[in-house]
Amino acid sequence: MQGGVETHAEHLCPRLAAMGCEVEVIARAPYQPEQPSQWQGVRFKRIWSPKSKGLEAVLHTFLGTLYAGLVSRPDILHIQAIGPAVMTPLAKLLGLRVVVTHHGPDYDRQKWGAFARTVLRLGERFGMRSSNARIVISKVIAGIVQTSHRRDSFLIPNGVVLPELPTTTGTIEQFGLERGKYVVIVSRLVPEKRHLDLIAAFRLASIPGWKLAIVGASDHPDAYVREVLESARASTDIVCTGLQTGLALKELYSHAAVFVLPSSHEGLPIALLEALSFGLPVIASDIPANLEVGLPEDSYFPLGAVDALSGRLKAFAKRVPFQQERNQRRVWVAARYDWDAIATRTFDVYKTILNKSSHSRGRDASPEANLPVN
Repeated sequence: MQGGVETHAEHLCPRLAAMGCEVEVIARAPYQPEQPSQWQGVRFKRIWSPKSKGLEAVLHTFLGTLYAGLVSRPDILHIQAIGPAVMTPLAKLLGLRVVVTHHGPDYDRQKWGAFARTVLRLGERFGMRSSNARIVISKVIAGIVQTSHRRDSFLIPNGVVLPELPTTTGTIEQFGLERGKYVVIVSRLVPEKRHLDLIAAFRLASIPGWKLAIVGASDHPDAYVREVLESARASTDIVCTGLQTGLALKELYSHAAVFVLPSSHEGLPIALLEALSFGLPVIASDIPANLEVGLPEDSYFPLGAVDALSGRLKAFAKRVPFQQERNQRRVWVAARYDWDAIATRTFDVYKTILNKSSHSRGRDASPEANLPVN
């Protein structure tokens, strides 16, 4: 199941390649097909990892770092997220220049046990203190880096691409949904997304003729996933679509009445930005990362407050949808979260590191970099 970090890399890497970088993505073999080996100018290096929730990330990052340090020798190793950043000291020991993007304090996620939380905190510490440069995707995370690690960072948010709005309805008809009469959430099925809060609030709202569409899946189905699916199956007006991509996902976004994100943890929520790019009104929990997006006040509700979320759903259901309002949301989010500008600012971070290195060695830095992304 593709999450925020993967979506971030999917949009960023081709743009870096178009700007002259030689981009190589180090991918986990179980999730990356052998073909294509290249995509939009980006090369893929498949490296083995076990399909194990507790081991795959750390083992894959260790092997990927060894590959970068001993074989590939890139100008920049860009590590995405604080979990893989635990290998930053090893990368530096191997003589690599390292950029780490902090996508959020993952140790706050409900799914992790004590050992995993410790590793994630170490990853944040090593990544923020040992790297050549740090990128953060929100002001909230920039504050964490400055307060906890006394390091400056480059604030470069996630982005969106304004999609073409589909007129087809095959997917929503397949799931028994009606245009403009369903609530949608798009996310991994993990505890911090708080699907159960949304299910409870939707039932409490009891909006005649409306349904709830839960879009997403999990790489590692567990007790939480089973609880969400069982709770959804208990109601005929709640639909679980599983993982959806391409036109199917566009239809689910485009024809919904409102997008809801009741989560307890986010870095900067890409799914929320995607919903805005389709012009959807949004209801979100009032955690700092969601508040930073800058939605209208009535789009937020107190985290975990099922009654308040139910009230928001009923209020939004009564509103008459206007296409002009949807168009305004699309223009607003595109201006604030443009991937081309994000890629340019990321490339500037790379050039800053290379220029510092070249000055210390008395030579000009190359404008091109080979960039494994973990």
